[in-house]
Amino acid sequence: MSAPLIGRLVVVGVGLIGGSFAAALRRAGQVGEIVGVGRSADSKREALELGLIDRAESDWAAALAGADLVLLAMPVGQMDAVMSAMLPHLPAHTVVTDAGSTKGDVVAAARRCFGERVGQFVPGHPIAGAEKSGPQAARADLYERRRVVLTPLAENGGAAIELVRQAWLACGALLTVTTPEHHDRWLASVSHLPHLLSFALVSELAARPNAEEIFNLAGGGFRDFTRIAASHPEMWRDIFFANREALLTELSAYETELARYRALIESGDAAGLEALIGTAREARTAWAQRQG
Repeated sequence: MSAPLIGRLVVVGVGLIGGSFAAALRRAGQVGEIVGVGRSADSKREALELGLIDRAESDWAAALAGADLVLLAMPVGQMDAVMSAMLPHLPAHTVVTDAGSTKGDVVAAARRCFGERVGQFVPGHPIAGAEKSGPQAARADLYERRRVVLTPLAENGGAAIELVRQAWLACGALLTVTTPEHHDRWLASVSHLPHLLSFALVSELAARPNAEEIFNLAGGGFRDFTRIAASHPEMWRDIFFANREALLTELSAYETELARYRALIESGDAAGLEALIGTAREARTAWAQRQG
């Protein structure tokens, strides 16, 4: 049998994203040993029990020794601290990538922390996930036919980029390459803004005196729209602040569109409202068809 793509993988953050990456590579036969690192002893113990990792470490030197690839799969607000802590123990041959939902801030952190060694860091973001978190939510098929965006740096060598690319392909992912700036603008509109809207609707309804009655009457539309409001609070707090400017721009555009809908409803313009809804329906249907 040929050797696996990754002899030793280190996953920092063994929850949904990191655990699923480990599980997918193990299922594909493309990883030897998987080492888990994280803040929570309970999460590391659970990841061990579930077979997502082979051993858990709290010491960076022990965790990184002989590592071929490191995936940083914790909230983006932790990147600076984690990168600074790991760098003194990072072997020269080890490639580091991440799964952060924002890229501009993560790249800036990498440049600050890695300095002249920043070429070892290949930024990435799997556009996949679920409202559940933790090791118990991890699954080997999470990335199948899901988009993963890589935003390589000028300092990255071809071999480093190729290792990260092949790792995601082994997980069944579809790859897109762009710049950190483009990534953050795109994701602000189709990921960060929808999460903000979902959180806002649920928090507004939950604050009403008759919240229990309202939620008892909620049906499928509410369930579908608010599924993502069950997502990890710390992770999304960090994302909203990290991509603040792009998110605020998208929020302003959305507020303008809401005002257009409001004006049509207030004026009783049935034809105008139906046309606007129809345009949205056609765009949503076309997107769903392209997704297969």
